[in-house]
Amino acid sequence: MIRTVTVSASEEAYRSVKESILNGDIPGGELLSEGEISARMGCSRTPVREAFLRLETEGWLRLYPKRGALVVPITPEERRHVVDARRVIEGAAAARIAERGASQALLSDLSALIDVQLGRAAQGDAAGFAAADVDFHRAIVAKLGNPLLENFYDSLRERQRRMSAAAIGVDPVRVARSVAGHRALVDALAAGDAPRFSIELVEHMKVVTEID
Repeated sequence: MIRTVTVSASEEAYRSVKESILNGDIPGGELLSEGEISARMGCSRTPVREAFLRLETEGWLRLYPKRGALVVPITPEERRHVVDARRVIEGAAAARIAERGASQALLSDLSALIDVQLGRAAQGDAAGFAAADVDFHRAIVAKLGNPLLENFYDSLRERQRRMSAAAIGVDPVRVARSVAGHRALVDALAAGDAPRFSIELVEHMKVVTEID
C-alpha cells in the first residue's frame, strides 16, 4: 500500500519562499508581506507567518512587525566567509586527489556536470545552472572521504546556490567564464596539480562571488 505524505501549508510556504530566495526570484532587499504570499499560495496568513518565523531563524528573512519581512541581502562579509571556507575544503580535496591520482570516473562525472550546466543555461534555467555548479564542486569535495568536512561543506550549499544565481544567472558572458573555470579545474585535477587547482579556484570564485 502506497502511503501519501501530506505537506502542511506552513511547510509548503516555507519551501516556496526559500526556493524563490535561493534561485534569485526574490532578490535580497525585497520586502515581503504575509498577505502577498498567502494570496499567491491560496492559504491563510497563519502558515505564512510560521514560515516567515522559520526563515528568520535560519537567517534568510528579517521580520518587521506590521511592515513585513525583508529578504536579507548577500553581504560582502558573507561572500568572503563562504569563499574562505571553500578554499580550505576544496583545496584539501584537490590535494587528496593529487595524492591518489584523479580517476577517469571522477573526470567524466565532472565533465558531465559541465554539460548539464550548459544545457540549463541554454534553457534559461538560472536555478538549474546554479544547482549544477554546486554539484560540480560537491563531487570534488566528496573525494576527501571525510564526512565531517563534507557535512560542513553541504551547509554552504544553499548560500553557494544563491550567490551563483545572483552573480551569473544565464548571462552568456558569465556562463562562459564559469564553465571555463570549471574546465580549468578539471584540467588541474587531471594533471595532479593541486597548487594549480587552488589558483584556478580563486579565479573561478571571483566570477561566482563578485569579490576580489
